[in-house]
Amino acid sequence: MRGVARGSAPVVLSVLDLAGVGAGFTAGDALRTSVEIARTAEARGYHRMWVAEHHSMPGVASSSPAVILAHLAAHTRTLRLGSGGVMLPNHAPLVIAEQFGTLEALAPGRIDLGLGRAPGTDGATAAALRRTEGLHEGADDFPQQLAELTRFLDDDFPPGHRFARIHAVPGPVQGSAEGGVQSPDRPSIWLLGSSGFSAQLAGALGLPFSFAHHFSAHNTIPALALYRESFRPSEVLDRPYASIGVSALATEDPEEARRQVMAGALAMLRLRTGRPGLVPTPEEAAAYPFSPMEEEFLGTWTGNVIHGDPQTVRTGLDELAARTGADELVITANAHTPDVRLRSYDLIADAYGFPKDIAAS
Repeated sequence: MRGVARGSAPVVLSVLDLAGVGAGFTAGDALRTSVEIARTAEARGYHRMWVAEHHSMPGVASSSPAVILAHLAAHTRTLRLGSGGVMLPNHAPLVIAEQFGTLEALAPGRIDLGLGRAPGTDGATAAALRRTEGLHEGADDFPQQLAELTRFLDDDFPPGHRFARIHAVPGPVQGSAEGGVQSPDRPSIWLLGSSGFSAQLAGALGLPFSFAHHFSAHNTIPALALYRESFRPSEVLDRPYASIGVSALATEDPEEARRQVMAGALAMLRLRTGRPGLVPTPEEAAAYPFSPMEEEFLGTWTGNVIHGDPQTVRTGLDELAARTGADELVITANAHTPDVRLRSYDLIADAYGFPKDIAAS
């Protein structure tokens, strides 16, 4: 689970891919780039690659993490793959246990199940997903949903429980059936969050925790402190293990990085103001007439994106790792142009002296 810090990187480096869809490109283009990012991450020595659940967002193609992860598993051999995350209140725990049990069967020992309690979308879309108007109910029940999901993954409901005769398949029940062979692995559960709730719960349960620094930077240090203070050793971890999501984009030309970041910032501005769409081109972002209030948002958003030439990005990542004490940085390269997203991971790996091909080395 903990991974290895490659080259001169201060901590483990991993990838979070949102499969962003830029204007002039298709979802197919975005997902093909995701495959190339997975191959690059595996070859260069990044530890894991996660995809995140989002809905009703034209500029994000990752509405079905389990489907994407199965595709990525078919194109990789050693890279850890997982959800960063699946929004548990949107789904029945049994469904998630079945999906990720299937992924574990396809890619044994390589699957992470990162779980969040937010809807990953707006309220109306969440209601359509859940077939209920009680959106807060799902979030409030998150600890109970998590406990149920864990029991399905471990196939250990106590006798007399209403689900004791129900089994998530693929799963442990196949090993206990006549002639069955028990798989040694099951998906590793992570809790994800952008506030203190999941941090405290992860600590109390002795689970790894990943914080969404890339869109909630002001909460990062308090949430990590709460996680470490709340941590209790478990069968999973003997000490805390925390990663943070980091928005970082490296290009050979710093100005190009700035242009791509501005395009992503405009996309986020539109999303936050109820106008979700494709990631605009850098040219559209450069010509956009930002109001003073929008300029303020822009400054805050871009201020949390580490971008520039590879050495500048390396320095920013080093400083962030030192400031937060995170054990792992999960880097997301958001850009309009697919090749820019892909190239950024190579440039960051070069900046830290990662091998060109970890298998060959």
